[in-house]
Amino acid sequence: MTQVTIIHNPRCSKSRQTLALLEENGITPNVIEYLKTPLSLDEITSIFKKLNVESVRHMMRTKETEYKEAKLMNADVDDHALLQAMVTTPKLIERPIVINGDHARIGRPPENVLEIV
Repeated sequence: MTQVTIIHNPRCSKSRQTLALLEENGITPNVIEYLKTPLSLDEITSIFKKLNVESVRHMMRTKETEYKEAKLMNADVDDHALLQAMVTTPKLIERPIVINGDHARIGRPPENVLEIV
Protein backbone atom coordinates (compact mmCIF):
# COMPACT_ATOMS: atom_id res chain seq x y z
CA MET A 1 0.00 0.00 0.00
CA THR A 2 1.29 3.47 -0.88
CA GLN A 3 1.82 6.19 1.67
CA VAL A 4 -0.84 8.92 1.54
CA THR A 5 0.62 12.43 1.68
CA ILE A 6 -1.10 15.72 2.42
CA ILE A 7 0.31 19.05 1.30
CA HIS A 8 -0.87 20.94 4.36
CA ASN A 9 -1.17 24.37 5.91
CA PRO A 10 -2.28 24.06 9.55
CA ARG A 11 -3.61 27.64 9.48
CA CYS A 12 -6.11 26.74 6.74
CA SER A 13 -9.49 25.42 7.89
CA LYS A 14 -10.01 23.27 4.77
CA SER A 15 -6.57 21.77 5.22
CA ARG A 16 -7.28 20.96 8.87
CA GLN A 17 -10.67 19.50 7.92
CA THR A 18 -9.10 17.34 5.22
CA LEU A 19 -6.43 16.04 7.59
CA ALA A 20 -9.12 15.22 10.18
CA LEU A 21 -11.20 13.45 7.50
CA LEU A 22 -8.24 11.27 6.54
CA GLU A 23 -7.59 10.41 10.17
CA GLU A 24 -11.29 9.63 10.75
CA ASN A 25 -10.99 7.14 7.89
CA GLY A 26 -8.04 5.39 9.53
CA ILE A 27 -5.38 7.06 7.38
CA THR A 28 -2.29 8.56 8.97
CA PRO A 29 -0.81 10.60 6.13
CA ASN A 30 2.69 11.90 5.66
CA VAL A 31 2.17 15.62 6.38
CA ILE A 32 4.16 18.16 4.39
CA GLU A 33 3.79 21.71 5.67
CA TYR A 34 4.74 23.28 2.37
CA LEU A 35 5.24 26.75 3.80
CA LYS A 36 7.92 25.39 6.14
CA THR A 37 9.29 22.83 3.68
CA PRO A 38 8.89 24.31 0.19
CA LEU A 39 8.38 21.93 -2.71
CA SER A 40 10.83 21.70 -5.59
CA LEU A 41 9.91 22.30 -9.22
CA ASP A 42 10.02 18.53 -9.84
CA GLU A 43 7.71 17.86 -6.89
CA ILE A 44 5.17 20.51 -7.94
CA THR A 45 5.26 19.30 -11.55
CA SER A 46 4.68 15.72 -10.39
CA ILE A 47 1.72 16.79 -8.24
CA PHE A 48 0.24 18.71 -11.19
CA LYS A 49 0.38 15.58 -13.36
CA LYS A 50 -1.23 13.48 -10.60
CA LEU A 51 -4.05 15.99 -10.16
CA ASN A 52 -5.08 15.43 -13.78
CA VAL A 53 -6.47 18.96 -14.16
CA GLU A 54 -6.57 20.97 -17.38
CA SER A 55 -4.42 23.86 -16.26
CA VAL A 56 -1.70 24.57 -13.73
CA ARG A 57 -3.89 27.47 -12.61
CA HIS A 58 -6.33 24.92 -11.12
CA MET A 59 -3.75 24.16 -8.44
CA MET A 60 -3.02 27.81 -7.70
CA ARG A 61 -4.50 30.34 -5.33
CA THR A 62 -5.35 32.88 -8.03
CA LYS A 63 -6.89 35.40 -5.63
CA GLU A 64 -3.64 35.95 -3.72
CA THR A 65 -2.02 39.38 -4.01
CA GLU A 66 1.25 37.74 -5.09
CA TYR A 67 -0.52 36.12 -8.06
CA LYS A 68 -1.80 39.49 -9.25
CA GLU A 69 1.43 41.36 -8.51
CA ALA A 70 3.42 38.87 -10.59
CA LYS A 71 0.89 39.28 -13.42
CA LEU A 72 0.39 35.52 -13.53
CA MET A 73 -3.16 35.99 -14.80
CA ASN A 74 -1.88 37.06 -18.21
CA ALA A 75 -2.66 34.56 -20.96
CA ASP A 76 0.96 34.58 -22.19
CA VAL A 77 2.27 33.13 -18.91
CA ASP A 78 3.14 29.50 -19.67
CA ASP A 79 2.82 26.46 -17.39
CA HIS A 80 6.53 26.40 -16.58
CA ALA A 81 6.39 29.99 -15.32
CA LEU A 82 3.30 29.18 -13.22
CA LEU A 83 4.97 26.10 -11.73
CA GLN A 84 8.11 28.12 -11.00
CA ALA A 85 5.98 30.80 -9.31
CA MET A 86 4.71 28.14 -6.87
CA VAL A 87 8.30 27.15 -6.12
CA THR A 88 9.36 30.71 -5.34
CA THR A 89 6.07 31.66 -3.66
CA PRO A 90 4.63 28.52 -2.01
CA LYS A 91 1.67 30.55 -0.74
CA LEU A 92 0.31 30.29 -4.31
CA ILE A 93 -0.22 26.52 -4.04
CA GLU A 94 -3.87 25.60 -3.52
CA ARG A 95 -4.34 23.59 -0.38
CA PRO A 96 -4.75 21.00 0.78
CA ILE A 97 -3.58 18.47 -1.78
CA VAL A 98 -3.72 14.77 -0.95
CA ILE A 99 -1.53 12.37 -2.92
CA ASN A 100 -1.92 8.61 -3.05
CA GLY A 101 0.36 6.86 -5.53
CA ASP A 102 -0.26 8.23 -9.02
CA HIS A 103 -3.35 10.19 -7.99
CA ALA A 104 -3.91 13.50 -6.23
CA ARG A 105 -6.92 15.61 -5.30
CA ILE A 106 -7.40 19.08 -3.92
CA GLY A 107 -9.42 18.99 -0.70
CA ARG A 108 -11.95 21.65 -1.65
CA PRO A 109 -14.29 20.37 -0.40
CA PRO A 110 -12.39 17.96 1.87
CA GLU A 111 -14.52 15.01 0.70
CA ASN A 112 -12.88 15.22 -2.74
CA VAL A 113 -9.85 13.40 -1.38
CA LEU A 114 -11.86 10.31 -0.48
CA GLU A 115 -11.95 9.45 -4.23
CA ILE A 116 -8.28 8.40 -4.10
CA VAL A 117 -7.84 6.84 -0.66
